[in-house]
Amino acid sequence: MEIRNIAIIAHVDHGKTTLVDRMIEAGKVFEERKQTGDLIMDNNDLEKERGITITSKNVALNYKGTKINIIDTPGHADFGGEVERVLNMADGVCLLVDAFEGPMPQTRFVLGKALELGLNPLVVINKVDKENCTPEEVHEKVFELMFELDADEEQLDFPAIYGSAKNGWMSTDWKQPKDNIEDLLDKILEYFKPAEIEEGNTQMLITSLDYSSFLGRIAIGPSPW
Repeated sequence: MEIRNIAIIAHVDHGKTTLVDRMIEAGKVFEERKQTGDLIMDNNDLEKERGITITSKNVALNYKGTKINIIDTPGHADFGGEVERVLNMADGVCLLVDAFEGPMPQTRFVLGKALELGLNPLVVINKVDKENCTPEEVHEKVFELMFELDADEEQLDFPAIYGSAKNGWMSTDWKQPKDNIEDLLDKILEYFKPAEIEEGNTQMLITSLDYSSFLGRIAIGPSPW
């Protein structure tokens, strides 16, 4: 089975966690459950209270025979270090930008780190249903930002997907809404190269730590299978 390891980076409140919810639903991760609720990945009390992602998490979904590991990372400036840490395990990034606000300072910082690591971005312009939004101008601002950050020619030749995560749709054309997010998932499979798994002894990149009174410290990382 082919694998895509994708990190999602965005400024706070640009709809990242909602988009991850829609991707999880599209992969039928919860197909046997009638209700999943919102903000699935923001599962601790502080995250739910503040409405932001604080700790990095990942979830896997299967789409058209491919396993997509989604790395949900913080978008708030207070937790920028958490974002940088997990970018090292990604094969590419989805840069999520609000169609009204455009790229924000935290977006610039995290995007710069991703470009330095040689990661290619897939731009997702969200909230195109907002009144007075300007998706085309935001697209140009993203290009200008990447140029300022010394992106190479391949990184500047990024594809863009438009939509409304809240309303559950993504499309290659923001003027043509759809009833699903398949355009985004198809573009992920098309644009990002499959993750390469080297032969040899078992290795795992640690993405987070936990503790159990029974087991002790627990190292958590994505499975390559």
